[in-house]
Amino acid sequence: MVVAEVPKLASAAEYFFKMGVEGKRFRPTVLLLMASALNMSIPESVAESVLHGMLKETRARQQCIAEITEMIHVASLLHDDVLDDADTRRGIGSLNFVMGNKISVLAGDFLLSRACVALASLKNTEVVSLLATVVEHLVTGETMQMTTTSDQRCSMEYYLQKTYYKTASLISNSCKAIALLAGQTAEVSMLAYDYGRNLGLAHQLIDDVLDFTGTSASLGKGSLSDIRHGIITAPVLFAIEEFPQLRGLVDRGFDNPSDIDLALDYLGKSQGIQRTKDLASKHASLAAAAIDSFPESDDEDIRISRRALVDLTQRVITRTK
Repeated sequence: MVVAEVPKLASAAEYFFKMGVEGKRFRPTVLLLMASALNMSIPESVAESVLHGMLKETRARQQCIAEITEMIHVASLLHDDVLDDADTRRGIGSLNFVMGNKISVLAGDFLLSRACVALASLKNTEVVSLLATVVEHLVTGETMQMTTTSDQRCSMEYYLQKTYYKTASLISNSCKAIALLAGQTAEVSMLAYDYGRNLGLAHQLIDDVLDFTGTSASLGKGSLSDIRHGIITAPVLFAIEEFPQLRGLVDRGFDNPSDIDLALDYLGKSQGIQRTKDLASKHASLAAAAIDSFPESDDEDIRISRRALVDLTQRVITRTK
């Protein structure tokens, strides 16, 4: 899907799919497990050859959603790296660092357009609408991060809304698309959405913790990168509740390295890290509860996939990178 006519654009578009730094493939894994967890129950009266054909076609369409989601995700990374002037991504040179900003922006646009073509081929207007909304959310979340007032930067509600747009909207709406393509009811599709939303929020909250506690080698990015960029995340927001004087440092913007040290000192004395982990655990539990609310099934493959989705909610909050 990411093959392009122009060699330079092709190598740029393939960069994160070919360099051995393709990430954990977390989103496609979740979506393909969701597809298996929501396999359609088809009446016994349907001939086996017809049944096989229907399941194969549905699975191909669901796999397409997993591919589209990964392309949208990588496109957003390429654009984010340009906006953040990043020089590394997942432990290697970022595309903008290696090939320049212009090619990086164009490669992101190219991946988005390829995702749109694949999406259109599904010929399902509700699914197209869901994933088009995701792209809008990615832009909205990034803009919210760049244009905050002092009060918004210190608001947990604003932070969680921004986090939903930037991180959780993609996985939640893609999970819902998987359910819709499986012919599931609106209620089951909403449970799939709830799983993705809560899993995405838990994932980001742990990312925010690891930015303070993880080593740059395991994270593939410099530790403290958020606070250095003036981005205030949940651990600091919780710490402000205990140490209001931290708010003054946040308002100054952390241009001064000694302010960062002072903020870390307050954070260390506070319950900020633990409360963020607790909030992530709460969202992980809500995600698991959504899977447990799916209609019961005796099919062993379906049950294995559902157990794996529940298991992922724990992996997300216990990971160290």
